[in-house]
Amino acid sequence: MSTKQPSRRTKSCQVPARVRVCVRLRPGVGTGQGQDVPCVRGVDSHSLEILNWRNEMATMKYEFDAFYGETATQHDIYMGSVRPMLHHLLEGQNASILAYGPTGAGKTHTMLGTPDQPGVIPRAVRDILQMTRDASGDGWKYSVSMSYLEIYQEKSEAFRHHFHLSQLRFAIPQVLDLLQPSLHDLPIREDRNHHILVPGLTQREIRSFTDFESHFLPANCNRTVASTQLNQRSSRSHAVLLVRVSRSEGWPPSARRAAKLCLIDLAGSEDNRRTGNKGLRLKESGAINTSLFVLSKVVDALNQGLPRIPYRDSKLTRLLQDSLGGTAHSLIIANIAPEKRYYFDTLTSLNFAAKSKEVVNKPFTQETLPEIEASKRPCEDISSVGPEVKKPCLEEEQPAVVEEKPLSSLLPLENLEPNVVERLLRLEALEKENAGARSGGLPLLNTPRRERMNILNLLNETRRELQSLKAKHLEMETKALQNKALAPRLPAKPRKQVAVLPVQQVEAAEKTQEAEAKEEEGIIIIKQKKRGRKRKTLAPGSENEAPPEWEIEVRPDLLARSKENILALLNTGSMKDLMALHCIGKKKAQFIIGWRELYGSFEKVSGLCRHSCL
Repeated sequence: MSTKQPSRRTKSCQVPARVRVCVRLRPGVGTGQGQDVPCVRGVDSHSLEILNWRNEMATMKYEFDAFYGETATQHDIYMGSVRPMLHHLLEGQNASILAYGPTGAGKTHTMLGTPDQPGVIPRAVRDILQMTRDASGDGWKYSVSMSYLEIYQEKSEAFRHHFHLSQLRFAIPQVLDLLQPSLHDLPIREDRNHHILVPGLTQREIRSFTDFESHFLPANCNRTVASTQLNQRSSRSHAVLLVRVSRSEGWPPSARRAAKLCLIDLAGSEDNRRTGNKGLRLKESGAINTSLFVLSKVVDALNQGLPRIPYRDSKLTRLLQDSLGGTAHSLIIANIAPEKRYYFDTLTSLNFAAKSKEVVNKPFTQETLPEIEASKRPCEDISSVGPEVKKPCLEEEQPAVVEEKPLSSLLPLENLEPNVVERLLRLEALEKENAGARSGGLPLLNTPRRERMNILNLLNETRRELQSLKAKHLEMETKALQNKALAPRLPAKPRKQVAVLPVQQVEAAEKTQEAEAKEEEGIIIIKQKKRGRKRKTLAPGSENEAPPEWEIEVRPDLLARSKENILALLNTGSMKDLMALHCIGKKKAQFIIGWRELYGSFEKVSGLCRHSCL
């Protein structure tokens, strides 16, 4: 019976590659006068200059990997910058080509082109198919597949945090599948190898360029476009075409290499004052400008070496995580317009292109070795290894069977905390699985030797930890018993007993308490309230008998003494003393003093209310 090992992945590191940037200048339109005057001029095949908006007599110079002027054709751009990147796909390395620029600068024309002048996408797919056909042979098989999606009306992180999830349930999807359109919003995920993928995205295999056209042309019609004052067919979304190239051997061990080519046609940044966007067009332009702003933040963070790169702040940047600062060979084609009316849009695009060429990616070749039958793996001879230590065979790697008590028998489970008990039981289950493998079973043999050693070390460490916990637990129990034995026994407090007395005894006790309260130096007297109207009395001791009512009175001597003190204060007190009395403010105090000067002293406290009402 043969066993299989999990697939192994080997990565061969490459020299870090800088993001390449080329600039394409669109041919001028208009009269060539006034606002249509050109403000950009090419210097050579790598540099250009633009007017300085602070001083029109001066210019600012930019240098890139390539510059294509107004006379450059689609063939020149493809052969000069795009075609040299395609050979990385056959080596198992990712590549990315991104068109950037303001609206109306010619990004879609550069990527798609026309039937007479095809753009980057059809030329790249045609050459990839031809390269895979030429490279097939010598036991290698190639397969090419494609996926097509768009990012439409992407909401920012602040928008998603402001609204509840239930309010976004019926919102417009943000990531749409163009090959198989639906209203389902596709997620963007990252696998364990830090590769960005889109679960649920339709993937079509293409064997020829005719297959590609049959899938791509209908899908491209599903893309969201609209008319604005600057462009008859303005892209209202970011379109991403994913072309996957995989190479596999025709015989064991069936090594496999996979690479991905991202062809991105970004929607252009828009100035709504010139485009005249309203309603839905205005919302679309806001979403486009927001995602492009996050893209610029990502480039700034990469250049500054910040610890956090805001990839997750936008779905566009999340999808481009491999292209900017990731594991792909990247090319940015910045499209600009020469007219002076687009000066600030052109300047912004050039600044973004200038800082993007400072970003460094780290592409690598990833080769996958699928499952290999462990029983057919031969033991290495010591003669072939040389002075190195001989690696043991599978039979030698099997440790001897050792009978041990279960871990749960080390500690009393009823006296431990629940989380400790749960961990102990999980470790016991793991130990049983390990014991089965050591006794000749297969589960442990399915893991590599290093992982098996790590598991055994973990078990030994956990067993030592449980032993220490047991010792601490016993020590704590011993201390608790000693403290309990040494603690002095205090006499128990007598409990109060409640006696149920008859009604006559209760009334007699109440009268006695009332008499005692009068004799004591108290202030408040509690008396049973006399009823003005006699009610029908019920039988004594019945459940429905009405309870007695009580009222609170102040001792007469204290009340008379308080009135005398208040009357003396009214006749002799100052304004400050009068204002200290209850419900007497400044006006009333002045009134009392004035009344006292005119009419003399007060005779009674009740006279104050009578005089104040006059």
